[in-house]
Amino acid sequence: MSLYARFATALDAILDDLTAAGTLPADLPRKNVSVEPPRDASHGDLATNAAMVLAKPAGTNPRALAGEIASRLEKVEGVTAVEIAGPGFINIRLDEVAWRDELAAIHAAGADYGRSRTGEGEAVNIEYVSANPTGPMHMGHCRGAVVGDALASLLEWAGYRVVREYYVNDAGSQVDTLARSAHLRYREALGEDVGEIPEGLYPGDYLKPVGAMLAEEYGDRWVGKAESEWLPLFKKRTVAAMMDLIRVDLALLGIHHDVFASEAELQEAGKVDEAMRTLMDKGLVYEGTLEPPKGEVPDDWEPVELTLFRSTRFGDDQDRPMKKSDGSWTYFGADAAYHLQKAKGVDHLVNIWGADHAGTVKRVQSAVTALTDGKVDLDVKLVQMVKLMRAGEPIKMSKRSGNFVTLADVVREVGKDVVRFMMLTRKADAMLEFDFAKVVEASKDNPVFYVQYAHARISSLHRKAKALGLDKGEADLSLLDGEELALVQKAAQFPRIVEQAALAHEPHRIAFYLYDLAAALHAAWNRGNDHPEKRFLIEDNPEVSRSRLALARGIGQVLRNGLKIMGVEAAEEMR
Repeated sequence: MSLYARFATALDAILDDLTAAGTLPADLPRKNVSVEPPRDASHGDLATNAAMVLAKPAGTNPRALAGEIASRLEKVEGVTAVEIAGPGFINIRLDEVAWRDELAAIHAAGADYGRSRTGEGEAVNIEYVSANPTGPMHMGHCRGAVVGDALASLLEWAGYRVVREYYVNDAGSQVDTLARSAHLRYREALGEDVGEIPEGLYPGDYLKPVGAMLAEEYGDRWVGKAESEWLPLFKKRTVAAMMDLIRVDLALLGIHHDVFASEAELQEAGKVDEAMRTLMDKGLVYEGTLEPPKGEVPDDWEPVELTLFRSTRFGDDQDRPMKKSDGSWTYFGADAAYHLQKAKGVDHLVNIWGADHAGTVKRVQSAVTALTDGKVDLDVKLVQMVKLMRAGEPIKMSKRSGNFVTLADVVREVGKDVVRFMMLTRKADAMLEFDFAKVVEASKDNPVFYVQYAHARISSLHRKAKALGLDKGEADLSLLDGEELALVQKAAQFPRIVEQAALAHEPHRIAFYLYDLAAALHAAWNRGNDHPEKRFLIEDNPEVSRSRLALARGIGQVLRNGLKIMGVEAAEEMR
Protein backbone atom coordinates (compact mmCIF):
# COMPACT_ATOMS: atom_id res chain seq x y z
CA MET A 1 0.00 0.00 0.00
CA SER A 2 1.40 3.40 -1.03
CA LEU A 3 1.93 6.24 1.42
CA TYR A 4 -1.07 8.22 0.15
CA ALA A 5 -3.29 5.16 0.27
CA ARG A 6 -2.03 4.40 3.78
CA PHE A 7 -2.99 7.85 5.05
CA ALA A 8 -6.29 7.76 3.18
CA THR A 9 -7.04 4.51 5.04
CA ALA A 10 -6.03 6.12 8.35
CA LEU A 11 -8.29 9.10 7.62
CA ASP A 12 -11.15 6.77 6.73
CA ALA A 13 -10.75 5.02 10.10
CA ILE A 14 -10.87 8.40 11.86
CA LEU A 15 -14.08 9.29 10.03
CA ASP A 16 -15.51 5.91 11.07
CA ASP A 17 -14.68 6.77 14.71
CA LEU A 18 -16.38 10.17 14.39
CA THR A 19 -19.43 8.50 12.88
CA ALA A 20 -19.57 5.96 15.72
CA ALA A 21 -19.30 8.84 18.21
CA GLY A 22 -22.22 10.66 16.58
CA THR A 23 -20.11 13.59 15.37
CA LEU A 24 -20.83 12.61 11.76
CA PRO A 25 -24.09 11.09 10.53
CA ALA A 26 -24.05 7.52 9.24
CA ASP A 27 -23.76 6.82 5.51
CA LEU A 28 -22.25 10.22 4.76
CA PRO A 29 -20.76 10.07 1.22
CA ARG A 30 -16.96 10.32 1.26
CA LYS A 31 -16.34 10.08 -2.47
CA ASN A 32 -14.90 13.60 -2.71
CA VAL A 33 -12.66 13.34 0.35
CA SER A 34 -9.03 13.39 -0.73
CA VAL A 35 -5.52 13.06 0.62
CA GLU A 36 -3.03 14.80 -1.65
CA PRO A 37 0.05 17.03 -1.67
CA PRO A 38 -0.71 20.62 -0.64
CA ARG A 39 -0.53 23.16 -3.45
CA ASP A 40 2.22 24.98 -1.56
CA ALA A 41 4.93 22.57 -0.37
CA SER A 42 5.73 24.90 2.53
CA HIS A 43 2.35 24.03 4.06
CA GLY A 44 3.32 20.43 4.71
CA ASP A 45 3.61 17.00 3.13
CA LEU A 46 -0.05 15.99 2.85
CA ALA A 47 -3.37 17.81 2.88
CA THR A 48 -6.98 16.70 3.21
CA ASN A 49 -10.25 18.46 2.42
CA ALA A 50 -12.28 16.07 4.63
CA ALA A 51 -13.67 18.76 6.93
CA MET A 52 -14.57 21.05 4.01
CA VAL A 53 -16.38 18.26 2.14
CA LEU A 54 -18.23 16.71 5.08
CA ALA A 55 -19.13 19.69 7.28
CA LYS A 56 -22.11 21.00 5.32
CA PRO A 57 -23.95 17.66 4.87
CA ALA A 58 -23.12 16.89 8.51
CA GLY A 59 -24.61 20.23 9.61
CA THR A 60 -21.48 21.36 11.43
CA ASN A 61 -18.77 24.02 11.19
CA PRO A 62 -15.80 23.08 8.92
CA ARG A 63 -13.12 24.36 11.32
CA ALA A 64 -14.75 22.62 14.26
CA LEU A 65 -14.87 19.33 12.33
CA ALA A 66 -11.28 19.92 11.19
CA GLY A 67 -10.26 20.18 14.85
CA GLU A 68 -11.86 16.81 15.61
CA ILE A 69 -10.07 15.18 12.67
CA ALA A 70 -6.74 16.90 13.35
CA SER A 71 -6.57 15.77 16.98
CA ARG A 72 -6.83 12.18 15.80
CA LEU A 73 -4.46 12.58 12.85
CA GLU A 74 -1.74 13.72 15.24
CA LYS A 75 -1.70 10.21 16.70
CA VAL A 76 -1.09 8.47 13.36
CA GLU A 77 2.37 6.95 13.06
CA GLY A 78 4.73 9.13 11.04
CA VAL A 79 2.83 12.39 11.65
CA THR A 80 4.84 15.17 13.31
CA ALA A 81 2.37 18.06 13.03
CA VAL A 82 -1.17 18.80 11.88
CA GLU A 83 -2.34 22.33 11.06
CA ILE A 84 -5.77 23.72 10.17
CA ALA A 85 -5.66 26.29 7.40
CA GLY A 86 -8.25 28.77 6.18
CA PRO A 87 -11.88 27.64 6.50
CA GLY A 88 -10.98 24.04 7.34
CA PHE A 89 -8.24 22.52 5.20
CA ILE A 90 -5.93 20.20 7.13
CA ASN A 91 -2.19 20.15 6.41
CA ILE A 92 -0.06 17.26 7.68
CA ARG A 93 3.70 17.09 8.21
CA LEU A 94 5.47 13.73 8.23
CA ASP A 95 8.76 12.62 9.70
CA GLU A 96 11.60 11.57 7.40
CA VAL A 97 11.08 7.92 8.30
CA ALA A 98 7.78 7.94 6.41
CA TRP A 99 9.55 8.90 3.17
CA ARG A 100 12.39 6.44 3.70
CA ASP A 101 9.81 3.73 4.24
CA GLU A 102 8.13 4.75 0.98
CA LEU A 103 11.42 4.44 -0.89
CA ALA A 104 11.77 0.94 0.57
CA ALA A 105 8.19 0.24 -0.56
CA ILE A 106 9.08 1.29 -4.13
CA HIS A 107 11.98 -1.17 -4.11
CA ALA A 108 9.81 -3.94 -2.66
CA ALA A 109 6.97 -3.49 -5.15
CA GLY A 110 9.33 -3.00 -8.08
CA ALA A 111 7.53 -3.33 -11.42
CA ASP A 112 4.17 -3.38 -9.62
CA TYR A 113 4.61 -0.07 -7.77
CA GLY A 114 1.64 2.11 -8.64
CA ARG A 115 -0.80 -0.70 -9.35
CA SER A 116 -4.06 -0.49 -7.42
CA ARG A 117 -7.44 -2.13 -6.92
CA THR A 118 -9.43 1.00 -7.71
CA GLY A 119 -11.29 -0.79 -10.49
CA GLU A 120 -12.20 -3.70 -8.20
CA GLY A 121 -12.13 -6.06 -11.18
CA GLU A 122 -14.89 -4.24 -13.06
CA ALA A 123 -14.89 -4.85 -16.81
CA VAL A 124 -14.29 -2.02 -19.28
CA ASN A 125 -14.62 -2.21 -23.05
CA ILE A 126 -12.45 0.40 -24.80
CA GLU A 127 -13.09 0.91 -28.47
CA TYR A 128 -10.38 2.85 -30.28
CA VAL A 129 -8.92 3.43 -33.73
CA SER A 130 -11.92 1.92 -35.64
CA ALA A 131 -10.66 3.59 -38.82
CA ASN A 132 -12.55 2.80 -42.01
CA PRO A 133 -10.78 -0.15 -43.68
CA THR A 134 -10.16 1.79 -46.86
CA GLY A 135 -6.39 2.14 -46.67
CA PRO A 136 -3.31 2.05 -44.45
CA MET A 137 -3.16 3.88 -41.14
CA HIS A 138 -2.17 7.53 -41.44
CA MET A 139 -1.27 10.13 -38.83
CA GLY A 140 -4.90 11.19 -38.58
CA HIS A 141 -5.54 7.84 -36.87
CA CYS A 142 -2.40 7.80 -34.74
CA ARG A 143 -3.38 9.95 -31.78
CA GLY A 144 -6.63 8.14 -31.01
CA ALA A 145 -4.81 4.82 -31.33
CA VAL A 146 -2.19 5.79 -28.75
CA VAL A 147 -4.66 7.47 -26.38
CA GLY A 148 -6.91 4.41 -26.44
CA ASP A 149 -4.09 1.93 -25.98
CA ALA A 150 -2.48 3.91 -23.15
CA LEU A 151 -5.86 4.28 -21.44
CA ALA A 152 -6.39 0.52 -21.67
CA SER A 153 -3.03 -0.08 -20.00
CA LEU A 154 -3.74 2.59 -17.39
CA LEU A 155 -7.08 1.03 -16.45
CA GLU A 156 -5.43 -2.38 -16.13
CA TRP A 157 -2.91 -0.83 -13.72
CA ALA A 158 -5.82 0.53 -11.72
CA GLY A 159 -7.40 -2.91 -11.33
CA TYR A 160 -9.95 -3.01 -14.16
CA ARG A 161 -10.46 -5.92 -16.57
CA VAL A 162 -10.06 -4.42 -20.02
CA VAL A 163 -11.26 -5.47 -23.47
CA ARG A 164 -9.57 -3.64 -26.37
CA GLU A 165 -11.95 -3.43 -29.33
CA TYR A 166 -11.80 -2.23 -32.94
CA TYR A 167 -15.08 -1.60 -34.80
CA VAL A 168 -14.67 -2.48 -38.46
CA ASN A 169 -16.88 -0.15 -40.53
CA ASP A 170 -17.32 -2.65 -43.37
CA ALA A 171 -20.88 -1.73 -44.31
CA GLY A 172 -21.80 1.30 -46.37
CA SER A 173 -20.91 3.16 -49.50
CA GLN A 174 -17.21 3.68 -48.67
CA VAL A 175 -16.67 -0.10 -48.71
CA ASP A 176 -18.44 -0.38 -52.07
CA THR A 177 -16.06 2.30 -53.36
CA LEU A 178 -13.12 0.35 -51.93
CA ALA A 179 -14.22 -2.83 -53.71
CA ARG A 180 -14.60 -0.98 -57.03
CA SER A 181 -11.13 0.51 -56.56
CA ALA A 182 -9.71 -2.96 -55.90
CA HIS A 183 -11.48 -4.32 -58.98
CA LEU A 184 -9.77 -1.64 -61.06
CA ARG A 185 -6.37 -2.67 -59.65
CA TYR A 186 -7.29 -6.31 -60.29
CA ARG A 187 -7.82 -5.56 -63.96
CA GLU A 188 -4.60 -3.56 -64.01
CA ALA A 189 -2.72 -6.55 -62.54
CA LEU A 190 -4.07 -8.65 -65.43
CA GLY A 191 -2.47 -6.28 -67.95
CA GLU A 192 -5.25 -3.78 -68.66
CA ASP A 193 -4.25 -0.13 -69.04
CA VAL A 194 -6.63 1.51 -66.56
CA GLY A 195 -5.29 5.02 -67.18
CA GLU A 196 -6.08 7.74 -64.64
CA ILE A 197 -7.96 6.55 -61.57
CA PRO A 198 -11.55 7.76 -62.02
CA GLU A 199 -12.84 10.46 -59.70
CA GLY A 200 -14.51 8.96 -56.66
CA LEU A 201 -12.31 5.85 -56.41
CA TYR A 202 -9.37 5.38 -54.03
CA PRO A 203 -6.18 6.17 -56.01
CA GLY A 204 -3.51 4.96 -53.58
CA ASP A 205 -0.86 2.47 -54.69
CA TYR A 206 -1.60 0.42 -51.55
CA LEU A 207 -4.39 -1.30 -53.49
CA LYS A 208 -2.01 -2.63 -56.18
CA PRO A 209 -0.89 -5.64 -54.07
CA VAL A 210 -4.56 -6.39 -53.36
CA GLY A 211 -5.32 -6.32 -57.08
CA ALA A 212 -2.34 -8.58 -57.76
CA MET A 213 -3.50 -11.04 -55.09
CA LEU A 214 -7.00 -11.19 -56.58
CA ALA A 215 -5.61 -11.58 -60.09
CA GLU A 216 -3.42 -14.49 -59.01
CA GLU A 217 -6.31 -16.18 -57.22
CA TYR A 218 -9.12 -15.66 -59.75
CA GLY A 219 -7.39 -15.03 -63.06
CA ASP A 220 -9.71 -13.17 -65.46
CA ARG A 221 -12.85 -14.73 -63.97
CA TRP A 222 -14.29 -11.37 -62.85
CA VAL A 223 -13.29 -9.30 -65.89
CA GLY A 224 -16.23 -7.96 -67.85
CA LYS A 225 -18.75 -9.38 -65.39
CA ALA A 226 -21.64 -7.39 -63.93
CA GLU A 227 -20.73 -5.51 -60.76
CA SER A 228 -23.48 -7.29 -58.84
CA GLU A 229 -21.64 -10.58 -59.41
CA TRP A 230 -18.20 -9.60 -58.08
CA LEU A 231 -18.91 -6.73 -55.67
CA PRO A 232 -19.81 -8.82 -52.56
CA LEU A 233 -16.68 -10.99 -52.96
CA PHE A 234 -14.36 -8.05 -53.66
CA LYS A 235 -15.75 -6.19 -50.65
CA LYS A 236 -15.07 -9.10 -48.33
CA ARG A 237 -11.60 -9.89 -49.68
CA THR A 238 -10.45 -6.25 -49.89
CA VAL A 239 -11.64 -5.37 -46.39
CA ALA A 240 -9.81 -8.43 -45.06
CA ALA A 241 -6.62 -7.35 -46.86
CA MET A 242 -6.95 -3.78 -45.54
CA MET A 243 -7.49 -5.04 -41.99
CA ASP A 244 -4.33 -7.16 -42.27
CA LEU A 245 -2.48 -4.01 -43.34
CA ILE A 246 -3.98 -2.01 -40.48
CA ARG A 247 -2.98 -4.69 -37.94
CA VAL A 248 0.60 -4.55 -39.20
CA ASP A 249 0.61 -0.74 -38.95
CA LEU A 250 -0.80 -0.81 -35.41
CA ALA A 251 1.75 -3.43 -34.39
CA LEU A 252 4.49 -0.93 -35.27
CA LEU A 253 3.08 1.15 -32.39
CA GLY A 254 2.82 -1.89 -30.13
CA ILE A 255 -0.98 -1.87 -30.39
CA HIS A 256 -2.99 -5.10 -30.46
CA HIS A 257 -6.77 -5.43 -30.07
CA ASP A 258 -8.65 -8.27 -28.39
CA VAL A 259 -11.79 -7.97 -30.54
CA PHE A 260 -12.47 -6.87 -34.11
CA ALA A 261 -16.23 -6.35 -34.46
CA SER A 262 -17.70 -6.22 -37.97
CA GLU A 263 -20.52 -3.78 -38.75
CA ALA A 264 -21.60 -5.92 -41.71
CA GLU A 265 -21.77 -9.07 -39.58
CA LEU A 266 -23.69 -7.13 -36.93
CA GLN A 267 -26.36 -6.20 -39.45
CA GLU A 268 -26.44 -9.65 -41.08
CA ALA A 269 -26.98 -11.26 -37.66
CA GLY A 270 -30.06 -9.10 -37.06
CA LYS A 271 -28.52 -7.25 -34.11
CA VAL A 272 -29.96 -3.92 -35.25
CA ASP A 273 -33.44 -5.44 -35.25
CA GLU A 274 -32.76 -6.80 -31.76
CA ALA A 275 -31.81 -3.34 -30.49
CA MET A 276 -34.88 -1.85 -32.15
CA ARG A 277 -37.17 -4.43 -30.49
CA THR A 278 -35.55 -3.71 -27.12
CA LEU A 279 -36.26 0.01 -27.50
CA MET A 280 -39.79 -0.63 -28.79
CA ASP A 281 -40.56 -2.82 -25.78
CA LYS A 282 -39.54 0.10 -23.58
CA GLY A 283 -41.81 2.48 -25.50
CA LEU A 284 -38.85 4.48 -26.77
CA VAL A 285 -39.43 4.18 -30.54
CA TYR A 286 -42.20 5.84 -32.55
CA GLU A 287 -43.08 6.98 -36.06
CA GLY A 288 -42.83 10.74 -36.41
CA THR A 289 -41.26 13.68 -38.22
CA LEU A 290 -38.24 15.71 -37.25
CA GLU A 291 -38.37 19.45 -36.73
CA PRO A 292 -36.93 21.49 -39.61
CA PRO A 293 -33.21 22.24 -39.32
CA LYS A 294 -32.27 25.24 -37.21
CA GLY A 295 -31.46 28.43 -39.06
CA GLU A 296 -32.37 28.92 -42.71
CA VAL A 297 -34.61 26.10 -43.94
CA PRO A 298 -33.73 24.72 -47.43
CA ASP A 299 -36.36 25.34 -50.13
CA ASP A 300 -36.69 21.62 -50.83
CA TRP A 301 -37.13 20.62 -47.19
CA GLU A 302 -40.19 18.46 -46.52
CA PRO A 303 -41.25 16.71 -43.30
CA VAL A 304 -40.77 12.95 -43.74
CA GLU A 305 -42.13 10.31 -41.40
CA LEU A 306 -39.28 8.33 -39.83
CA THR A 307 -38.71 5.74 -37.13
CA LEU A 308 -37.43 7.83 -34.20
CA PHE A 309 -35.79 7.06 -30.85
CA ARG A 310 -36.91 9.18 -27.89
CA SER A 311 -33.40 10.37 -27.05
CA THR A 312 -34.78 13.62 -25.58
CA ARG A 313 -35.85 11.56 -22.56
CA PHE A 314 -32.16 11.12 -21.83
CA GLY A 315 -31.00 14.70 -22.26
CA ASP A 316 -30.50 14.90 -26.03
CA ASP A 317 -31.75 18.04 -27.78
CA GLN A 318 -33.95 16.14 -30.25
CA ASP A 319 -35.19 12.63 -30.99
CA ARG A 320 -33.04 10.70 -33.44
CA PRO A 321 -33.95 8.66 -36.54
CA MET A 322 -33.20 4.94 -36.41
CA LYS A 323 -34.28 4.30 -40.01
CA LYS A 324 -34.10 6.32 -43.20
CA SER A 325 -37.19 7.04 -45.30
CA ASP A 326 -36.21 4.15 -47.64
CA GLY A 327 -36.31 1.70 -44.70
CA SER A 328 -32.55 1.22 -44.36
CA TRP A 329 -30.81 1.73 -41.03
CA THR A 330 -29.23 5.04 -40.16
CA TYR A 331 -25.68 5.18 -38.81
CA PHE A 332 -27.23 5.83 -35.41
CA GLY A 333 -29.42 2.71 -35.66
CA ALA A 334 -26.36 0.57 -36.34
CA ASP A 335 -24.40 2.36 -33.58
CA ALA A 336 -27.13 1.64 -31.04
CA ALA A 337 -27.05 -2.07 -31.89
CA TYR A 338 -23.26 -2.16 -31.76
CA HIS A 339 -23.17 -0.56 -28.33
CA LEU A 340 -25.80 -2.99 -27.04
CA GLN A 341 -23.54 -5.82 -28.20
CA LYS A 342 -20.47 -4.25 -26.54
CA ALA A 343 -22.33 -3.62 -23.29
CA LYS A 344 -23.04 -7.30 -22.68
CA GLY A 345 -20.75 -8.60 -19.95
CA VAL A 346 -19.04 -5.30 -19.08
CA ASP A 347 -19.60 -2.55 -16.52
CA HIS A 348 -18.29 0.42 -18.50
CA LEU A 349 -17.86 1.46 -22.12
CA VAL A 350 -15.24 3.93 -23.36
CA ASN A 351 -15.05 5.19 -26.94
CA ILE A 352 -12.09 7.10 -28.35
CA TRP A 353 -13.45 9.20 -31.21
CA GLY A 354 -12.20 11.98 -33.44
CA ALA A 355 -13.40 15.48 -32.55
CA ASP A 356 -15.56 15.51 -35.71
CA HIS A 357 -17.90 13.02 -33.97
CA ALA A 358 -18.77 15.46 -31.18
CA GLY A 359 -22.34 15.89 -32.44
CA THR A 360 -23.18 12.19 -32.06
CA VAL A 361 -21.95 11.70 -28.49
CA LYS A 362 -25.15 12.55 -26.65
CA ARG A 363 -27.43 10.41 -28.81
CA VAL A 364 -25.22 7.31 -28.48
CA GLN A 365 -24.94 7.82 -24.71
CA SER A 366 -28.74 8.11 -24.61
CA ALA A 367 -29.08 4.83 -26.49
CA VAL A 368 -26.68 3.03 -24.15
CA THR A 369 -28.57 4.28 -21.11
CA ALA A 370 -31.88 3.19 -22.61
CA LEU A 371 -30.69 -0.21 -23.83
CA THR A 372 -28.94 -1.15 -20.56
CA ASP A 373 -31.41 0.49 -18.16
CA GLY A 374 -28.55 2.69 -16.99
CA LYS A 375 -26.48 -0.27 -15.78
CA VAL A 376 -23.61 0.44 -18.21
CA ASP A 377 -22.14 3.91 -18.66
CA LEU A 378 -20.49 5.23 -21.82
CA ASP A 379 -17.67 7.76 -21.70
CA VAL A 380 -16.59 9.25 -25.02
CA LYS A 381 -13.15 10.83 -25.26
CA LEU A 382 -12.85 13.16 -28.23
CA VAL A 383 -9.39 13.40 -29.75
CA GLN A 384 -8.31 16.50 -31.61
CA MET A 385 -6.25 16.46 -34.78
CA VAL A 386 -2.47 16.30 -34.99
CA LYS A 387 -0.86 19.09 -36.96
CA LEU A 388 2.17 17.66 -38.73
CA MET A 389 5.15 19.97 -39.13
CA ARG A 390 8.65 19.69 -40.48
CA ALA A 391 11.07 22.32 -39.14
CA GLY A 392 8.15 24.62 -38.42
CA GLU A 393 6.46 24.22 -41.81
CA PRO A 394 3.07 22.44 -41.99
CA ILE A 395 2.76 19.22 -43.99
CA LYS A 396 -0.33 19.11 -46.19
CA MET A 397 -2.23 15.86 -46.58
CA SER A 398 -5.15 14.56 -48.62
CA LYS A 399 -6.28 10.97 -48.21
CA ARG A 400 -8.64 11.17 -51.17
CA SER A 401 -5.76 12.07 -53.52
CA GLY A 402 -3.60 9.37 -51.99
CA ASN A 403 -1.17 11.98 -50.66
CA PHE A 404 -0.92 11.40 -46.92
CA VAL A 405 1.70 10.64 -44.27
CA THR A 406 1.35 7.03 -43.18
CA LEU A 407 1.74 5.96 -39.60
CA ALA A 408 4.34 3.41 -40.71
CA ASP A 409 6.51 6.10 -42.33
CA VAL A 410 6.46 8.23 -39.17
CA VAL A 411 7.31 5.31 -36.86
CA ARG A 412 10.19 4.30 -39.12
CA GLU A 413 11.54 7.85 -39.14
CA VAL A 414 11.37 8.80 -35.45
CA GLY A 415 10.60 5.51 -33.63
CA LYS A 416 7.63 4.02 -31.80
CA ASP A 417 8.53 5.48 -28.41
CA VAL A 418 8.75 9.04 -29.69
CA VAL A 419 5.40 8.76 -31.48
CA ARG A 420 3.62 7.23 -28.48
CA PHE A 421 5.04 9.67 -25.95
CA MET A 422 4.31 12.74 -28.09
CA MET A 423 0.68 11.71 -28.63
CA LEU A 424 0.22 11.92 -24.83
CA THR A 425 1.86 15.30 -24.23
CA ARG A 426 -1.42 17.18 -24.51
CA LYS A 427 -4.92 16.53 -23.22
CA ALA A 428 -6.76 14.53 -25.89
CA ASP A 429 -9.24 17.29 -26.75
CA ALA A 430 -6.48 19.88 -27.30
CA MET A 431 -4.77 20.36 -30.67
CA LEU A 432 -1.32 18.76 -30.89
CA GLU A 433 1.64 19.77 -33.06
CA PHE A 434 4.05 17.05 -34.14
CA ASP A 435 7.21 18.55 -35.60
CA PHE A 436 9.56 15.92 -37.02
CA ALA A 437 12.58 18.06 -36.13
CA LYS A 438 11.57 18.92 -32.58
CA VAL A 439 10.49 15.44 -31.47
CA VAL A 440 14.04 14.14 -31.90
CA GLU A 441 15.70 17.22 -30.44
CA ALA A 442 17.98 16.66 -27.44
CA SER A 443 16.62 19.41 -25.21
CA LYS A 444 14.50 20.06 -22.16
CA ASP A 445 11.77 21.35 -24.47
CA ASN A 446 11.38 17.87 -25.91
CA PRO A 447 9.53 15.86 -23.23
CA VAL A 448 10.37 12.51 -24.84
CA PHE A 449 14.09 13.18 -24.65
CA TYR A 450 13.86 14.79 -21.20
CA VAL A 451 12.18 11.78 -19.56
CA GLN A 452 14.26 9.20 -21.43
CA TYR A 453 17.44 11.08 -20.53
CA ALA A 454 16.50 10.98 -16.83
CA HIS A 455 16.22 7.19 -16.96
CA ALA A 456 19.41 6.88 -19.01
CA ARG A 457 21.28 8.94 -16.40
CA ILE A 458 20.10 6.59 -13.66
CA SER A 459 21.16 3.59 -15.72
CA SER A 460 24.60 5.14 -16.18
CA LEU A 461 24.87 5.49 -12.38
CA HIS A 462 24.36 1.76 -11.95
CA ARG A 463 27.00 0.97 -14.54
CA LYS A 464 29.49 3.35 -12.93
CA ALA A 465 28.71 2.10 -9.42
CA LYS A 466 29.32 -1.47 -10.53
CA ALA A 467 32.62 -0.50 -12.15
CA LEU A 468 33.75 1.26 -8.95
CA GLY A 469 32.48 -1.53 -6.67
CA LEU A 470 30.04 0.85 -4.97
CA ASP A 471 26.99 -1.30 -5.64
CA LYS A 472 27.76 -3.91 -3.00
CA GLY A 473 26.27 -3.95 0.50
CA GLU A 474 23.04 -2.72 2.08
CA ALA A 475 21.97 0.89 1.59
CA ASP A 476 21.46 2.93 4.76
CA LEU A 477 18.48 5.12 3.85
CA SER A 478 18.91 7.18 7.04
CA LEU A 479 21.84 8.89 5.29
CA LEU A 480 19.43 10.57 2.83
CA ASP A 481 18.80 14.20 3.76
CA GLY A 482 15.67 16.31 3.32
CA GLU A 483 16.70 17.58 -0.10
CA GLU A 484 17.12 14.02 -1.32
CA LEU A 485 13.90 12.82 0.30
CA ALA A 486 12.07 15.51 -1.67
CA LEU A 487 12.70 13.27 -4.68
CA VAL A 488 10.97 10.41 -2.85
CA GLN A 489 8.01 12.69 -2.15
CA LYS A 490 7.66 13.32 -5.88
CA ALA A 491 7.99 9.59 -6.68
CA ALA A 492 5.44 8.70 -3.99
CA GLN A 493 2.74 10.59 -5.90
CA PHE A 494 2.82 8.03 -8.71
CA PRO A 495 0.17 5.61 -7.31
CA ARG A 496 -2.35 8.41 -6.73
CA ILE A 497 -1.63 9.86 -10.18
CA VAL A 498 -2.39 6.44 -11.69
CA GLU A 499 -5.67 6.22 -9.78
CA GLN A 500 -6.75 9.77 -10.66
CA ALA A 501 -5.79 9.40 -14.32
CA ALA A 502 -7.67 6.09 -14.52
CA LEU A 503 -10.82 7.52 -12.94
CA ALA A 504 -10.71 10.54 -15.27
CA HIS A 505 -9.81 8.39 -18.32
CA GLU A 506 -6.88 10.74 -19.01
CA PRO A 507 -3.61 8.92 -19.76
CA HIS A 508 -1.85 12.20 -20.59
CA ARG A 509 -1.59 12.81 -16.83
CA ILE A 510 1.06 10.08 -16.69
CA ALA A 511 3.18 11.91 -19.28
CA PHE A 512 2.84 15.18 -17.37
CA TYR A 513 3.84 13.51 -14.11
CA LEU A 514 6.86 11.75 -15.62
CA TYR A 515 8.12 15.05 -17.00
CA ASP A 516 7.91 16.59 -13.51
CA LEU A 517 9.65 13.60 -11.93
CA ALA A 518 12.38 13.73 -14.58
CA ALA A 519 12.83 17.45 -13.92
CA ALA A 520 13.31 16.74 -10.20
CA LEU A 521 15.91 14.06 -11.00
CA HIS A 522 17.79 16.36 -13.40
CA ALA A 523 17.78 19.14 -10.76
CA ALA A 524 19.32 16.77 -8.20
CA TRP A 525 21.92 15.66 -10.75
CA ASN A 526 22.84 19.25 -11.58
CA ARG A 527 23.29 20.09 -7.89
CA GLY A 528 25.99 17.43 -7.89
CA ASN A 529 27.66 19.12 -10.84
CA ASP A 530 27.82 22.39 -8.89
CA HIS A 531 28.62 20.81 -5.51
CA PRO A 532 30.72 17.59 -5.70
CA GLU A 533 29.60 16.48 -2.23
CA LYS A 534 26.02 16.26 -3.53
CA ARG A 535 26.83 13.86 -6.36
CA PHE A 536 25.01 10.53 -6.41
CA LEU A 537 28.30 8.63 -6.35
CA ILE A 538 31.30 9.64 -4.25
CA GLU A 539 34.19 7.23 -4.64
CA ASP A 540 35.64 7.73 -1.15
CA ASN A 541 32.24 7.54 0.58
CA PRO A 542 30.66 4.19 -0.28
CA GLU A 543 27.95 4.42 2.43
CA VAL A 544 26.51 7.69 1.08
CA SER A 545 26.95 6.42 -2.49
CA ARG A 546 24.89 3.30 -1.74
CA SER A 547 22.09 5.33 -0.14
CA ARG A 548 21.93 7.72 -3.10
CA LEU A 549 22.15 4.84 -5.54
CA ALA A 550 19.10 3.32 -3.80
CA LEU A 551 17.34 6.67 -4.20
CA ALA A 552 18.17 6.78 -7.91
CA ARG A 553 17.08 3.16 -8.33
CA GLY A 554 13.68 4.00 -6.83
CA ILE A 555 13.21 6.99 -9.15
CA GLY A 556 14.23 4.85 -12.12
CA GLN A 557 11.66 2.22 -11.14
CA VAL A 558 8.86 4.78 -11.09
CA LEU A 559 9.96 6.19 -14.45
CA ARG A 560 9.93 2.68 -15.95
CA ASN A 561 6.50 1.91 -14.53
CA GLY A 562 5.04 5.13 -15.89
CA LEU A 563 6.62 4.62 -19.30
CA LYS A 564 5.26 1.07 -19.36
CA ILE A 565 1.72 2.41 -18.95
CA MET A 566 2.39 4.70 -21.91
CA GLY A 567 3.77 1.81 -23.96
CA VAL A 568 7.22 3.41 -24.12
CA GLU A 569 10.52 1.64 -23.50
CA ALA A 570 12.82 3.13 -20.84
CA ALA A 571 16.15 4.13 -22.43
CA GLU A 572 19.29 2.65 -20.88
CA GLU A 573 21.51 5.14 -22.70
CA MET A 574 21.00 8.00 -25.13
CA ARG A 575 22.41 7.61 -28.61
